[in-house]
Amino acid sequence: MYDLAAIGAWLEFALRWVHVITAIAWIGSSFYFIALDLGLHRDRNLASGADGEEWQVHGGGFYHVQKYLVAPAAMPDDLIWFKWESYSTWLSGFAMLILVYYLGAEFYLVDPAVMDLAAWQAILISLGSLGFGWLAYDRICKSKFGDNNTRLMLALYLILVGLAYFYTHVFTGRAAMLHLGAFTATIMSANVFFIIMPNQRIVVADLKAGRVPDAKYGKIAKQRSTHNNYLTLPVIFMMLSNHYPLAFSTEWTWLIASLVFLMGVTIRHYFNSVHARKGNPTWTWAVTAVLFIVVMWLSTAPMFRDEPEEAQGAALRFAEAEGFEAVHDIVLGRCSMCHAAEPAWEGLLWPPKGVRLETEAQIARAARAIYLQAGLGHAMPPANLSFIEPEERAKIVAWYQAAVK
Repeated sequence: MYDLAAIGAWLEFALRWVHVITAIAWIGSSFYFIALDLGLHRDRNLASGADGEEWQVHGGGFYHVQKYLVAPAAMPDDLIWFKWESYSTWLSGFAMLILVYYLGAEFYLVDPAVMDLAAWQAILISLGSLGFGWLAYDRICKSKFGDNNTRLMLALYLILVGLAYFYTHVFTGRAAMLHLGAFTATIMSANVFFIIMPNQRIVVADLKAGRVPDAKYGKIAKQRSTHNNYLTLPVIFMMLSNHYPLAFSTEWTWLIASLVFLMGVTIRHYFNSVHARKGNPTWTWAVTAVLFIVVMWLSTAPMFRDEPEEAQGAALRFAEAEGFEAVHDIVLGRCSMCHAAEPAWEGLLWPPKGVRLETEAQIARAARAIYLQAGLGHAMPPANLSFIEPEERAKIVAWYQAAVK
């Protein structure tokens, strides 16, 4: 029978691959259309009645693009809708959330030192925050408060700061950053599914029925699209952060996330201004650099909380499994010189990916990763720098398989 852990690892890899591919497609089309809209020449009296036009060259050919403020006089039969990039990105991301953080809640989602939650409680908080966040955001946008775009953006930023603080006081640092990205991505994808696409369908239906479409639908859709534009870069940072402990393993993780959202604004402001031919505000790069330096400084705060001495749940099963004592000695001898609060390996300032393997509880909690990386696979130690023997890898495999029987 094929190893279930290996199947799970490959399934996770496949989902991550799909997620990255669809995210590239979504972000790429989003950036392209924002740049196109801002760069349109609107000072030309076009015979077609279009609001603006632009000539582009790519791949050896020339493209003549025109934008209609509401809709063209007649609707073409081959209208292309840009929506599946967004939906596929969110669906694959949510599948990853389930596979990694929900099914592996005791390892990746819950940190008893932060909040002692049962796995089901943490999962409910995760799901509830994503759903409630969208409902609250949507309600604010549709209220009179949302009529002022600047005021609305400031309110959205404060909500994200508050949520960052909340997540870091409920989940592990890694899960907190990931959830902040998932929360933001949920808003972005829901904007497409619940607001932008339905408004476009109303316009198309009016046009086909011979009615003049109401321009308000386009205005609302553009507001949500602008929000998505400014949120995209921070979301990418949040999704990448789980690979870099400096981003999530400090008590100031919530503040780091807050500053990342500001960097997203400064970076997008530069490109939006350039694309709209409104100058070259290079000062935004100086502000971005200062913000990033502050983030780097905050990340040097004490990085790791002490883990509880007693392993819980599934970790206890691995600690009590046959062969654990031998595996404990192997890990201490082959892995802990790097995976420690203060790594002994020259050039390492923190344990890779924030993984510490110094105590029995820490080793038991990381059982699956040890099995996949150093037992079944040979990814660890890198280049076998600590000279782990085949017999030792076999002991790791036997220990893990004995625990999961």
